[in-house]
Amino acid sequence: MVAAMKNLIATLSLIALLGGCADMGHIQPRATALDADTLSGGAQFARNVAANTWPCERWWQAYHDPQLDALIQRALQDSPGLREAYARSRQAASMTGLAEAAGKPTLEAKMSLRRELFSEHDFIPAPEAGNYAWYNRVALEAGYDLDLWGKHRDALAASLAEKQVADAEAQLARLTLEQAIVRSYVDLSLAHTLKDMAEERLVHRKQAVAVMHRRLTAGLASEVEATQLDATLPPLQLEIENQEERITLLHNRLAALTGQAPQAGEHIQRPAMQLADANNLALPSNLPADLLGRRPDVQASRWSVEAAAREINVAKAAFYPDINLRAFIGFQAIGFGRFLGGESSVRGVGPAISLPIFDGGALRANLGARTAAYDAAVERYNSTLLHALESVAGRLTVSQSVARQLQLNSKALATAERTRMLAQKGVAAGMTDYLVLLDSEVNLLARQQDQARLVARQLESYAELMLALGGGIQPQVSASSVPTETSNYSSTLTGKAGQS
Repeated sequence: MVAAMKNLIATLSLIALLGGCADMGHIQPRATALDADTLSGGAQFARNVAANTWPCERWWQAYHDPQLDALIQRALQDSPGLREAYARSRQAASMTGLAEAAGKPTLEAKMSLRRELFSEHDFIPAPEAGNYAWYNRVALEAGYDLDLWGKHRDALAASLAEKQVADAEAQLARLTLEQAIVRSYVDLSLAHTLKDMAEERLVHRKQAVAVMHRRLTAGLASEVEATQLDATLPPLQLEIENQEERITLLHNRLAALTGQAPQAGEHIQRPAMQLADANNLALPSNLPADLLGRRPDVQASRWSVEAAAREINVAKAAFYPDINLRAFIGFQAIGFGRFLGGESSVRGVGPAISLPIFDGGALRANLGARTAAYDAAVERYNSTLLHALESVAGRLTVSQSVARQLQLNSKALATAERTRMLAQKGVAAGMTDYLVLLDSEVNLLARQQDQARLVARQLESYAELMLALGGGIQPQVSASSVPTETSNYSSTLTGKAGQS
């Protein structure tokens, strides 16, 4: 027994030595992840820094519109797209269970009953040799992969990272849905405002047309003036029809976003959005590093790097011997007469060893593919992080620009209103041509429409900035803080993971 154990140990040592000599082709990752702590948003960020200004989870409540709150709550419950994202997250959790099971002992009950023709020149004796007979076996089989090189541990860690990716993508789907509802709701508010403006202008224009025709009948105006005034009615009617169409389409879109049929959109009332702090937007003082934990797209790409790093370790482990401990106990016999008797019992225990020697370069190709996938994941992470910073800067720029445009347009609007008033007085006194009044009204309507669009853009830019800051998502566990029982690697975000 002692001699047998010595032989077994010597054999395992030789196999391990041979496996350790497998050539990995010096394949190493090339990409290096950006360090968020070294990135700066520049002077634009510095001018807008304030402490503790991260969005809250229900950031849309800043609009103070109960109907909007109800629509988003309904969407979070009933949206098929969001449910699909949550289903993918549950699927990833189940796949993690599979990866975890691969590293645990197994126990199986197996039974085979088969009738076969035995060879006359095999180890089966007469009378079965050369004849048909039943060959039966029933046994309990146990197995355990020693996982000497951490293949299963790394595969489990990769699966856990993929679960985090799925969770982050589900959060991204939620934020995307919230933003889509807010954007459509703002568009609906704008459509109502533009329709009101056109309807109000149409009422005044019809009154002016009636006056003009009375003046024409009295010989105080020309037919050209009357015709020109008549021609201004169809464009206003067309604008009203366009806005009514848009309102209906937006009702349908909001119904679909909330997981309902178009009929539900008919009950949506006119929005009543108010944003008191629209011009007082500020950035958190710990940007950009905290974007890592608060933007789900950055989180998803970060965990993708984690998973890719672990897959490199799994690929490397394939170069080494795979040792499984196997054991079985049961009964085995030809025929049924003594099948379950003590003399038919079988049992055994021992290692099952597999060692890749010649594989045609498959292992190196797999390692190269995994390493390239890691490099791609790192560069995708870098791109996502830079895009996140650019997005925050862009949204801040838009918010500041819209605020300035509102101030400028307010002055232009006041001037247009005064011009229209003076033109009305001039026409009433007979000192101003009616076409001057028409021009002043056209200019006033344009400035009013610009004001309405700028207010809508301000409402929308607030939502975009909240989403750029992560939309109230709480920071996830960092990549470097995975529990030690499933982690034996350097942090992937230093650009060194997977290179051991």
